[in-house]
Amino acid sequence: MAETQEHEEASAVTLTQEEEANVKEQVPHRSPVVFEIIRRSGEEELNRPLASLWWSGLCAGLSIGFSVLSQALLRKYLPDASWTPLIEKLGYTIGFAIVILARQQLFTENTITAVVPLMAHPHLKNLLLVMRLWLAVLIANVVGATFFSLFLTYGGALDADLLKFIHDISVHATVAPPGALIGRGVVAGFLIATLVWIMAGIEGSKLSVIVLFTYLIALGNFGHVVAGSVEASFLVIDGTQSIGQAIFGFFFPALIGNMLGGTAIFTLLAYGQIRNELKDQQLGRPEDRGDGGTGPNANKTDRPAKPTSRGGAKDSVAAPKR
Repeated sequence: MAETQEHEEASAVTLTQEEEANVKEQVPHRSPVVFEIIRRSGEEELNRPLASLWWSGLCAGLSIGFSVLSQALLRKYLPDASWTPLIEKLGYTIGFAIVILARQQLFTENTITAVVPLMAHPHLKNLLLVMRLWLAVLIANVVGATFFSLFLTYGGALDADLLKFIHDISVHATVAPPGALIGRGVVAGFLIATLVWIMAGIEGSKLSVIVLFTYLIALGNFGHVVAGSVEASFLVIDGTQSIGQAIFGFFFPALIGNMLGGTAIFTLLAYGQIRNELKDQQLGRPEDRGDGGTGPNANKTDRPAKPTSRGGAKDSVAAPKR
C-alpha cells in the first residue's frame, strides 16, 4: 500500500480518481501475478475428476485435427506458387483456436499449467496429480487424434485429391530423423508455453495471439505431439508407416521435445524470474513461516494484501474456468 501511495504521489501529472483507475487498468500484470493466475488455474485442473479430463482431452484431440484438414483445404484451392505456404499454414491455427478458446485439455498446454502448482508447492501429492493429469490428457488427445484420422480416411466426406494433400502434409510434418524432431519439438513446446503465459496476462486479443504463435509453429514445421498424432496416425491408416515407426519415429521424439521446451526450459525460466518474489511474499504468511503467526514478524503490516474479488485492482487474480 505504501509503495502504491508513493507511486501515485510521484505522478507526473494531476489525475482524477477515474483517470488514476484508467492508468492502473492499462498497467500490465507483473510476472508474479501471471504466475499466480496460472497456478490457480493449474490447481483447478489437477483436482478435476479423471472422467472430466478424459472427455475434455478427447475433444481436444478431435478438434486439433482441423489444423490438418484446414491446411489441406487451403492447399487444394490455392495456386502452386512460392507464396502458397504463407497462406496455407494459416489453416494450422484453426484447430488450436478451437481447442484453446473452448478450454479443452491439450497436453502441451499442461507442460506449464499443471507444473506451476508443483513448483509453487513441490510435494509428492502434487507430483502424482501432475502425472495423473498428463497421462489422462495425453492418452485422450492421441485417441481423439486417431479417431479424426479414421474419419478423414473412411468418413467419405473427402475426395481423393484432398486425401492426397493430407498425406503430403503428414509426411512433411512427421517424417524426419529423431534428433531433428526433438529439436523441432523443443521450439514448439517453448512457443506453446509462452502462449499460455501471455494469455494469462491479457484480457483481449486472445485469438490473434493464438494465431500468431501457432502460425509460427506451422511455418517452422516445429513438431507438436498432438497435432502430429493426427498426421502420424493418418500415415499408419493409409499404410505409409507402421505403428512402430509412428510411435518411435515421431511420437516419442516430439513428446520429448515438447516437454523439454515447455517444462524444462520455459517453465523453469519463468519460475526463476519470480522465485524470490514468491518467497518474500510467503514469509509474510503464518502458514509458510511455521510459527503459527506468533513469530517476530507476526505484527508487521507489510504482508501482501489478499486480492479482492471485486474492484479495479490490476494485480487481483482469478483462475479461469474450463
